[in-house]
Amino acid sequence: MSVQQSDIQKQAYVIGGGVVGVSTGIALRRAGYAVTLLERGEPGREASFGNAGVIAVTEIAPMSAPGIIWSVPKWLLDPLGPLALRPAHVPALIPWLWKFWRAGTPAGVEQAAKALAWLMDGAWQAWPELLRDAGMTAEVTEAGALTVYETDAAFHADAHEWALKRRHGIESQALSAGELVEMEPDLAGAVQRGVLRHGVYCPKTAHVSDPWRIVSGLTAHFRALGGVIEHAVVTGLSRGPADRCLIHLGDGRTLDGDTVALTAGPWSPKLLKPLGIRALVESERGYNTTLPNSGVSLKRPVTSAEGKFVLSPLAIGLRIGGAAEFAGLEADANYKRSDALLTIARRYLPDMNAEGGTQWMGQRPSTPDSLPVIGRAPGLSNLLLGFGHGHLGLTGAAVTGKLLAGLAQGQTPVPQLSAFAVERF
Repeated sequence: MSVQQSDIQKQAYVIGGGVVGVSTGIALRRAGYAVTLLERGEPGREASFGNAGVIAVTEIAPMSAPGIIWSVPKWLLDPLGPLALRPAHVPALIPWLWKFWRAGTPAGVEQAAKALAWLMDGAWQAWPELLRDAGMTAEVTEAGALTVYETDAAFHADAHEWALKRRHGIESQALSAGELVEMEPDLAGAVQRGVLRHGVYCPKTAHVSDPWRIVSGLTAHFRALGGVIEHAVVTGLSRGPADRCLIHLGDGRTLDGDTVALTAGPWSPKLLKPLGIRALVESERGYNTTLPNSGVSLKRPVTSAEGKFVLSPLAIGLRIGGAAEFAGLEADANYKRSDALLTIARRYLPDMNAEGGTQWMGQRPSTPDSLPVIGRAPGLSNLLLGFGHGHLGLTGAAVTGKLLAGLAQGQTPVPQLSAFAVERF
């Protein structure tokens, strides 16, 4: 796909160099804009660096659901369980938690799933085009994904979620323990010992070779298209003449672009606050360990329903990741959570080799209703918003960039985009 040219090239600034920001920069460059991406560090070194590497378009069920509130105390009592709230951060988290609870009604879940199904359908179409243009199609494997269950109770309890997905066009196949082993022979030991009893296979899922390889390759592609990366600290945004959003940098400069795209993940709300825009986005920390010589040969991502973690077979090794920790942006990482995930994973793969494993923590930008913020900023003529993708940052990056570039070009927003408006907060 060629870059559109015009006699007078408009200037676009993209704030934030994660996979969503880089994808947005590419889309704007393709649309004919002169694009400068503003990133304080190296593009892709935050949450985009160490995620699970799954293009998880089947994940349309929101985190908040009817009855989930009753599971929270049990999770919180386990200091290394799937959910943790740092006590010092709880007061700041209350507005987010209130909205999270309010989002978990049957109607709220259905609405969120419908919106995410639409977005994920776009994601499934947008990624192949972007990767083809960047010469990176070999970095993706379409082998589907498995969810595995240790108990009959958990398998039956999730029936409503699989039914929700089917209503929105997500195909899945329930597997017996024997069929599970046929698909993933390395899980045979766990099945024989009675650790795993059920599985569900979703064919419409892909995984990448290495998330860092993807974002660094897209960054190189952005530069090859003529995009500019400026290492700069954005200290604030303000309202300028004609309701234009102005960008203030740490070196004292002020930038004024025809289009400004804010794709700064969990750091976005702080930048929006002086503009009078409220965005309920919290850092939901995820932890993982990557084992370069695990001795495990999974063919596709495997998610533990009870353990709330995923085993990702990447080109750089087996990545074991998950957990949800709400501690704010500044708290120190607690790598005991990575250790705990590794211990749980050994129940499935007792012979895996953990030597040389590397631990990592990333800050997922999560909204209480599990819907990212995508669209125009209210009251500002040039500001576009694209953040809050939670567990679906890699998955939703390409389609988010495509949608924001369309808005920058003056396209009329499709009705489905209203579900992602920041005004809902």
